[in-house]
Amino acid sequence: MSGTTCLAILFQKKFKAEIQVLVENGMDEELAEKEASLLMEAQEMLRKWEAGNPEVRELWQTMNDWVYKGFDETYKSMGVGFDKTYFESDTYLLGRELVFEGLEKGVFFKKEDGSVWCNLSNEGLDEKLLLRADRTSVYMTQDLGTAQLRKDTYDPEKFIYVVGNEQNYHFDVLKILLKKLGREWSKNILHLNYGMVELPHGRMKSREGNVVDADDLMVEMYETARRTTEGLGKIDHFDQEEKDRLFKMISLGALKYFILKVDPKKTMLFNPEESIDFNGNTGPLIQYTHARICSLNRKAVEKGIEIIEGATFTELLPKEKDLLKLLSEFPEIIKEAGLNYSPAVVANYCYDLAKEFNQYYHEVPILREEDLNTISFRLQLSEFIGRVIKTGMGLLGIMVPDRM
Repeated sequence: MSGTTCLAILFQKKFKAEIQVLVENGMDEELAEKEASLLMEAQEMLRKWEAGNPEVRELWQTMNDWVYKGFDETYKSMGVGFDKTYFESDTYLLGRELVFEGLEKGVFFKKEDGSVWCNLSNEGLDEKLLLRADRTSVYMTQDLGTAQLRKDTYDPEKFIYVVGNEQNYHFDVLKILLKKLGREWSKNILHLNYGMVELPHGRMKSREGNVVDADDLMVEMYETARRTTEGLGKIDHFDQEEKDRLFKMISLGALKYFILKVDPKKTMLFNPEESIDFNGNTGPLIQYTHARICSLNRKAVEKGIEIIEGATFTELLPKEKDLLKLLSEFPEIIKEAGLNYSPAVVANYCYDLAKEFNQYYHEVPILREEDLNTISFRLQLSEFIGRVIKTGMGLLGIMVPDRM
């Protein structure tokens, strides 16, 4: 759990406790939420931050450094990287400029307390706060600035926001506000609103502490991968460095694949034990298939089999026809995944290909054939399947081992 999440949980608990006390003392709950001393202190600190108070800024910078150092370590462990990172602290000023621009154009309005709003009744929505009465920014202020900064920096054909479906309203409003400001490129904003990830015991809620710690989860997945793989007894000849590399590859592959195989717009139930299973629609099953193909090629070399390049024969088996047809679909699968913004299309294709190959491997003799032309064809078919699996899984950020 990140430092920011821990602080948010602690703040929420103390905030609720204070509200309860105020309500018990006779205050209206809505008023209590506005006048709770903890909230007032937080708002005062925000005003000082935006005013550049040195003490507050120093504290904020220290905490930010802690948080992002932890983020970087976690992302590195997951094999995730970013080309560019925008911080809200860098974009809120540009967002404020856009809000003032909207006031000048008459598309936003100011209330008596000095807060700035936009009336969205013509769009079937309500009024949206853009600047508080004390002139401090809200999330929408920052997102306006970030959108403009992305436009100015990259001038992209499409802006894709990958954010949970709980934020549908927020991004609908963002597009409307930018359009009102005359930013015609706002029509190119796409909110890829993915579904929520649930645990076996219920939905994750960060403010209540009901979350999965990414670092703890990766450790758990690593240990599960180690136990499962060692139980198969096929890596006894690996040295410790090779084992460690394999366990990390399997555990991360299991974690990423289990999440990516589900259409991004659907809510999913994450079960760590199921994700590491070497049977069924899992990352380890696909990784094992790639390792099996590599092992097959090594055995062919050990037997001294000289492959005839471009080997073919007229009598294809039904399973070979199925595999060739499946291989021919790979370019269209990539295109479909891109058009639908769905990695699940690639993930499930890789599983289907791995499943078909494993059936073929068990049903059809590959190295036991006497005809060299037939052996060569089957080995080359297997090798090509391995390359497609490696490419497909690579697109998902998942590595596949050569030995397993």
